Amino acid sequence: MSERVLVNQLKQLPAGTVSVSGWVETVRDQKKVQFVILRDETGAVQLVNPATRELSEDADDAARTALALTETISALSTGTFLTVTGELKHDERVKLGGVEIKIHTLEIAAASDPETPIAADSGLDKRMDWRFIDLRQARNNLIFRVQTTLEHAMRSYWVERDYIEIHSPKLMSSPAESRAELFQLEYFGDQTAYLAQSPQHFKQMAQAAGFGKVFEIADAFRADPSFTSRHATEFTSIDAEISWIESHEDVARMQEELLQTAIAAVKEKHGTEIEELFGLEVTVPTLPFPRIPLAEARSIVASRGYEIPRADGDLDPEGERQLSAYVKETYDHDFVFVTDYHPEIRPFYHMRDPETGMTKSYDLLYRGTEITTGAQREHRVEVLEAQATEKGLDVAGLEHYLDFFRYGVPPHGGFGMGLARLLMLLLGESSIREVTFLFRGPTRLAP
Repeated sequence: MSERVLVNQLKQLPAGTVSVSGWVETVRDQKKVQFVILRDETGAVQLVNPATRELSEDADDAARTALALTETISALSTGTFLTVTGELKHDERVKLGGVEIKIHTLEIAAASDPETPIAADSGLDKRMDWRFIDLRQARNNLIFRVQTTLEHAMRSYWVERDYIEIHSPKLMSSPAESRAELFQLEYFGDQTAYLAQSPQHFKQMAQAAGFGKVFEIADAFRADPSFTSRHATEFTSIDAEISWIESHEDVARMQEELLQTAIAAVKEKHGTEIEELFGLEVTVPTLPFPRIPLAEARSIVASRGYEIPRADGDLDPEGERQLSAYVKETYDHDFVFVTDYHPEIRPFYHMRDPETGMTKSYDLLYRGTEITTGAQREHRVEVLEAQATEKGLDVAGLEHYLDFFRYGVPPHGGFGMGLARLLMLLLGESSIREVTFLFRGPTRLAP
């Protein structure tokens, strides 16, 4: 039996016998000839079979085999997984890759039910119910190959610069900052555990441990009942933390280099396919990204005729879109760092600038949506305790965290970034559900 060949390898092979495996995408069962479009994880190929519809009285074994093959193909259901061995032919007239395979033998690995539960025009929730079928589309397959390239490029950037990859625990004995938006669960008897909202405290612990530069790509959890297109209760967080910084600018410079590197890798490997399947050109951002202080950002948004309704001084989603539109028009850039946030709208562990009173932090917007919060962290334990108390937090409940700073820790900072949001915006999708392998939200725990 011939060794399995992937569809994207066929173009480079000489004519001859090949074996391909995948699932049936479509069947065109014509009177004289049958066509099957077979798709695997790399692409689709046209299979062809001259149809044998009836046998003569003196039919031989070959004719009987041909009739059986025709009947098998006629009965194929969309989604059936099978292996075909046949004759590879190169023909530029074939629109699907310029090759086709004339079927010699067909072996069904697993038949599909004849009625497919979703169609191309099914709604998002219905497609999420049958996600494993929805993911068979070439477009959806590409999303996760792009995700793989993004993550690999980011890891390569960090590893080449001597960062250490960490895997922090997702079960915590105490809340990270407060009990808001936390999943709580019983833990062996009368103990209570919490699912981590981020690796924030643990990546800071790595700075106290002398690791210097760390990163993590892992799950995070938020008990947030939001039903927006950019929120999930379980998501993949991309985090980094570095020691010996002078300000949050050191973190921002690292992140913009990281993103430029990762997006360039996506463009190089998948740019043509993205243009074909998503209808957009991947734009590699130039450095540096624009920086705009929050107060100036609010003024820009107001000058565009939009009044932000929030009372806390932060941007709202429409404000983010308006600011990003201004940045695109003014700087022709898809990214913008919004800086100089007031302490009231930042966590207690963000360092404050003694001259301005603002935090040394930023949000990063990409095409109108916030994807990152980054900051220099406060590393002086007495200041941390004071800032936590100021925000009404129970310092006793933060003892495990505060202990990190009692035995020396260098000046440090970092960021957290949502992988799904980055992918969604990069590919021009309208919801993180489209770019999440299996989405989790307030009303979705399955499949």
